[in-house]
Amino acid sequence: MPAPNLLDPPSDEDRALFHADFGQRFLITVDTEEEFDWDAPLDREGHTVLTVPALRKFQEFCEGFGIVPVYLVDWPVANSPLVAQAIGEAVRQNRAEVGIQLHPWVSPPFDEDVTAFNSFAGNLPIELERAKLLRLKERIETVFSVAPLIYRAGRYGLGPHTAAILQECGIAIDSSVRARFDYSAEGGPNYRDHPLTPYWSGGACQLLELPLTTIYWGPLRRLGDSIYPRLWRTPRLRGILARLKLLERIALTPEGITCEEAIRGVEVALDDGLPVLVFSFHSPSLAPGHTPYVRDEDDLDALYDWWRALFEHLTARGVRPTSVSQIMNGVVLP
Repeated sequence: MPAPNLLDPPSDEDRALFHADFGQRFLITVDTEEEFDWDAPLDREGHTVLTVPALRKFQEFCEGFGIVPVYLVDWPVANSPLVAQAIGEAVRQNRAEVGIQLHPWVSPPFDEDVTAFNSFAGNLPIELERAKLLRLKERIETVFSVAPLIYRAGRYGLGPHTAAILQECGIAIDSSVRARFDYSAEGGPNYRDHPLTPYWSGGACQLLELPLTTIYWGPLRRLGDSIYPRLWRTPRLRGILARLKLLERIALTPEGITCEEAIRGVEVALDDGLPVLVFSFHSPSLAPGHTPYVRDEDDLDALYDWWRALFEHLTARGVRPTSVSQIMNGVVLP
């Protein structure tokens, strides 16, 4: 059987089922990456890893709620001597998990030009995509002494050969699909037609896709898949619909989404029966001045308040935290 193409939306038969006692759970994923200027063109050299020590505080924060976060680590962070100090012990003691995040423009071998098109790893030749991923996987295994089981492509950049490469690497879960987002204008994937629920890529191949959670909210939410893409040339109309509380796209992230919006998104996801809610954010937001979302200490306090409120709301709703290992134990194999 040929390897599946992760760019293709799955069929209904590929939907993943979970054991009855799994219930509804949530997963915290951290895109653990270098700092760079978000407004500047991508640069192979123009980055730092100053925020790596801030991972320790977030780890301790999560542990206070009984949460096992998943750190999706890229090459610059994996090569920082500080990352093992920050989260290494937590990973070894199963208080945290580590996965792979591939930013191809800063991940060797450097055999391609740095362009927007090449920043989506799935656009690279299969040999180069494989070489970058394998080298990063080996580095992560050296640093953390564990084999990563989950992958996220930087910029959500899956390609036609990514599934085959992940299978070669022994990766059990991909979490690169950002459902209800379209990156094709930049040369990237279009995930508008992909579902939110976990699914098997190719059925019997046993590569589980765990999409990031983005919800349509409002009276028009059932028409979101039809309406929202038609407004990509006129983002102002999207804003008007949101202000009128008719239709809003809510990603489960503290970056650019208010606590109140996120809770509305959580409620819709739970009402729709989504088995796993996947939260995500970028690790440079754990220190002031490195992302547009956390410019100062007040913003950082607000980020932690956001997480605190979401954790408390999820607990009140009976939604338990989960981890990669628990998901693999809870899912029914095809």
